[in-house]
Amino acid sequence: MVVIDGIVIRPQHCAYDNFSNTLVNHRGGVFCDVHNQEFGARCHVRDCQNQKIDNTQACNEHQEMWHKYNLEHSLDYLNGRHVQQPHDESDTNIPKKSHYFSASRYYCVETICAPCGAVIAWTKFVKSESTTNILKPDYICIDKACKLLRTAVANGSWVDWFKSSHFVVDGYHYTNHCSDDYLCRKWCNPAPQDGSAPNLVYIAQDRNACEQLNSWLGGFESIMKCMTPSNFNWFIHSMIFYHTQQVIKWQNSQNFSIISEDFEHDDGLL
Repeated sequence: MVVIDGIVIRPQHCAYDNFSNTLVNHRGGVFCDVHNQEFGARCHVRDCQNQKIDNTQACNEHQEMWHKYNLEHSLDYLNGRHVQQPHDESDTNIPKKSHYFSASRYYCVETICAPCGAVIAWTKFVKSESTTNILKPDYICIDKACKLLRTAVANGSWVDWFKSSHFVVDGYHYTNHCSDDYLCRKWCNPAPQDGSAPNLVYIAQDRNACEQLNSWLGGFESIMKCMTPSNFNWFIHSMIFYHTQQVIKWQNSQNFSIISEDFEHDDGLL
């Protein structure tokens, strides 16, 4: 079984639609080198062909929009506003940009962990961790397993998964799923009563391994969100490597303790 979860840590990338290239300037820049050459001198309002006014990102016609943007992104405004992280939202809920006044950001970092806490893999998601983006272990434990299963059935990919993998909702989130959701209760139940699968409630609780890892990484968000993508990749990979080494070290110490206790028990019998 593997455990999948995401954390919203969002380094910047090119603001142009459906591009995640590295910014040409990470201190106030909004485009990659290609789009900066094409749009850098133009008004950054979508589809506007006018030249922007110096020291702004808009033409004369769109100065009001530019000033409104600056006001809404000022420290005084943001200090009194709760910014909700859009984690787990569908891509279809994200409105199309009306302007390119600021760089875009990656949606989240997704991690795959073994139940013991060792990190198997990680990647950055440009868009949300939708059910079409997360798709072969024996058991895949994730809070949206039933949605993932529906997507696999709808797009036909379930044929490739049926013989190898089970999608399981972890015990913590399972209690909040609809009691009349037959698909969830029948196929994603972590503790089925018909003997069709082992009771995974205890094992699924190790999903906290991912939650704890993400909570730890979240403490570095303030510095990571300002990094270039290459520095971000190096930093998070180093931190995850360090974390995994500590997990393995702890596991080895636990195994040594068990072996020592067995030897002491055997000596007592002799």
